[in-house]
Amino acid sequence: MGLSRPYSSSQPLTIEELDLQPPGPSEVLVKIHAAGLCHSDLSVIEGNRPRPLPMALGHEAAGEIVECGPHVRGLQVGDHVVFSFVPTCGHCHSCATGRPALCQPGAAANASGELLGRGKRLMDSQQQPVFHHLGVSGFAEYVVASRHSVVKIDKQLPFTVAALFGCAVITGVGAVVNTANVRLGQTVLITGLGGVGFAALLGALASGASRVIVADISAEKRQKALALGAHVAIDPADPRALEQVKDISRGGVDVGLEFAGVVAALEFTFQATARGGKTITGGLPASDKRMALSPLQLVAEERTLQGSYLGSCIPSRDIPAYITLYQDGRLPVDALLTHTFPLGQINAGFDRLAAGDAIRQVITF
Repeated sequence: MGLSRPYSSSQPLTIEELDLQPPGPSEVLVKIHAAGLCHSDLSVIEGNRPRPLPMALGHEAAGEIVECGPHVRGLQVGDHVVFSFVPTCGHCHSCATGRPALCQPGAAANASGELLGRGKRLMDSQQQPVFHHLGVSGFAEYVVASRHSVVKIDKQLPFTVAALFGCAVITGVGAVVNTANVRLGQTVLITGLGGVGFAALLGALASGASRVIVADISAEKRQKALALGAHVAIDPADPRALEQVKDISRGGVDVGLEFAGVVAALEFTFQATARGGKTITGGLPASDKRMALSPLQLVAEERTLQGSYLGSCIPSRDIPAYITLYQDGRLPVDALLTHTFPLGQINAGFDRLAAGDAIRQVITF
């Protein structure tokens, strides 16, 4: 973690051959066909989200099951699957109350770099353990994962598109549909146009928002957002940006969503949200960052500030549903795919991601 850019020179990620143990009870062996590069991976590389090392990164992936361990139900060899980066135990308080994105054993396993059930299946050439990233470690030809980290999908879906549903789509669309519960006719602001922000844009349009405003410092991304259906695109660095949002939305948007992972972007989004409105954040700034907030404003204006993790999704329900929307032409997430390349170019891919020169990049195997 923390090596200087360009990563193509410093190479925080090295390609090595590891020993992969066979799947244990309720685990599956998956041949990876596509894996997306996400800011959550970049946050580990930069050190903003410290994880135990050495770690095999990658959490947004799709592949084919080639072996099932004992007691695996509902899956068989040959099934195509998308990974969910929070394994869900199904019986903790969060899972039992319909909030599997907050699964307590799943969060503990992710923090420790282990699979659900607290095991590791990777060993280096010295037979030392290598940690898993979010129960997936998808930047690899094969992975062993918990059965509760994968969702069966339609085999007709291309793997390069399928991978996007494992993070960008469920996080962005889920934040709109599940966390914010955007309703027909509401006005929406989306700040931060990475893969998740663009997915949220598509989700807001599919939800029937009457006006979708996007904000990003990149002129190229603003133009792409307009091409995908955004009604207005503004530069949040413009001194009049907040005034512009309030003019367009007649005093503030009903729902503001922030995915930049920058405190200033969250503060801008909060101030652009109307009285009685909701501000949802799915960004991941460094853990030591803080924002200024007036409790009086929360009370007197009945404002809501809420986090969204995994798009507040139930993966087994939402991933197939969002795929159906894509197949029906109502959620064109393939438009978010800007680069595909082999594993050997992974460090250069993270250079592009860190520079903001890509939306969604996918490694193909």
